[in-house]
Amino acid sequence: MDKTEQYREVTRRLHALLAGERDEIAVLATVVAELYHAFETFDWVGFYRVTAPGLLKVGPYQGGHGCLTIPFERGVCGRCARERATQRVADVTVLPYHIACSSTTRSEIVVPVLDSTGAVRAVLDIDSDQPAAFDEVDQVQLEALARELAELYRAPAPGAEAGAPPAR
Repeated sequence: MDKTEQYREVTRRLHALLAGERDEIAVLATVVAELYHAFETFDWVGFYRVTAPGLLKVGPYQGGHGCLTIPFERGVCGRCARERATQRVADVTVLPYHIACSSTTRSEIVVPVLDSTGAVRAVLDIDSDQPAAFDEVDQVQLEALARELAELYRAPAPGAEAGAPPAR
């Protein structure tokens, strides 16, 4: 089965498992479990949720321990949250701003999950111990998943003022 078909299968399972579910943690934990077990190259899969303005907190996740807290100013996850754009890194060892939560990580993809106002509510972080493990297929499929997850976030982000533009 090729990678695109693997993503279709994961998406089909997620739709069946999550039909009608609105609890954020239950949904995110299920997404993480499905992705982690579906792809051999995914060594760490997790969400960093926005818990305060400019601050990401880990969870749910699968794999070894992740960094507990990441400010928007630090690391690949922080850059994803700051720029509200997917970060696909073929070799994390060449990035001076990469935070090494695991010494074995070699490549990473981080996808923002935005709410209806365009504010970041979480980032989906996937690490691999193999260099260049992520490609355009991963990016397209994970961004589509992130758009579906955005339905969870109809209320403003924590600390956001009503009517305020999304943080940049």
